[in-house]
Amino acid sequence: MTLNIATVDYHTAGEPFRIVTSGLPPIVGDTVAERRAIALGAGGTATAPRPSALDDVRKLLTREPRGHAGMYGGFVVAPDDSEAHFGVLFWHKDGYSTACGHGTIALGAWAVDAGLVAAPEDGVAWVRIDVPSGRVSAAVHRSGGRTTDVTFRNVPTAVSARGLLVETSRGKVSVDLAHSGACYASVSATELGLTVTTEDLPELTAIGREIRAALAGEPATRHATDPRLSGVYGVILHEELPDTLAGPNQRNVTVFADGQIDRSPCGSGTSARLALLGAEGRIAPGDVLRHESVIGTVFTGRLAGEHRDGVVTEVTGSAHRTGEHRFVLDPHDSLGTGFLL
Repeated sequence: MTLNIATVDYHTAGEPFRIVTSGLPPIVGDTVAERRAIALGAGGTATAPRPSALDDVRKLLTREPRGHAGMYGGFVVAPDDSEAHFGVLFWHKDGYSTACGHGTIALGAWAVDAGLVAAPEDGVAWVRIDVPSGRVSAAVHRSGGRTTDVTFRNVPTAVSARGLLVETSRGKVSVDLAHSGACYASVSATELGLTVTTEDLPELTAIGREIRAALAGEPATRHATDPRLSGVYGVILHEELPDTLAGPNQRNVTVFADGQIDRSPCGSGTSARLALLGAEGRIAPGDVLRHESVIGTVFTGRLAGEHRDGVVTEVTGSAHRTGEHRFVLDPHDSLGTGFLL
């Protein structure tokens, strides 16, 4: 099969986000969540395209020589209804995720930059996006005709467990769980004898994978209403930094999927941290969490209100376009969709 795929690439606080703009096979399903299920091979009909046809594109874009093991991106699809501007299927090297805050920030910037959503020279434009976990929005901030930053408003975030003791190769560790479009486990890196630095990254990655595996089957990782959102997606290893005048200050690295590392402070993960800090009484409405990544980039987050399903959170960061690409797959290429190292 010959593939010819056009993308616009962004990075959000250092984490890549590859937006596919043309060349996709038909994507069936009535909702974004249903399309993700079909992409995973959990649905479809005899007349629908094989899930592997879409997955060939994901593999092409996340594997070398066209991508890399840290690549992330999205397929833009139709929204669930006319109240949203568009929908998106998020993907990474191992499959399809249910939520992605850094991707939502990039998509908001792209939608305005590309003229899909009208925006003022100075002010804010709201971009509404349907994702597998629900409807999210991006407030795109503009100044002098330029996008300066984007605020991601997530689906409600709910704390499902605090202080779970998990046995690891470094001893027992206390784990907190929160559902913020995906289920995140939060762990103190300090408690594990580690620091959130690039020097400790191999150990952080290994222990993150270990904790995620140890939580398989844990009841608190199940989503209250949608089983498709169940199971730990990412492990957030965090450490304290001196508080700012506005509120808490933390550095983190999120290990997600099968050992993939988020270069940004993790958008949906920041929502999880906000909900947990709120439950601990460490952050209140009006306070701001400064959330730093392992490479030193920063998101800021705040509690924006209450909801029957948890708390509403907002996370602000910046996204920048890095390139426009056209990727092809020659049917005679023996490497096919590529490889991962």
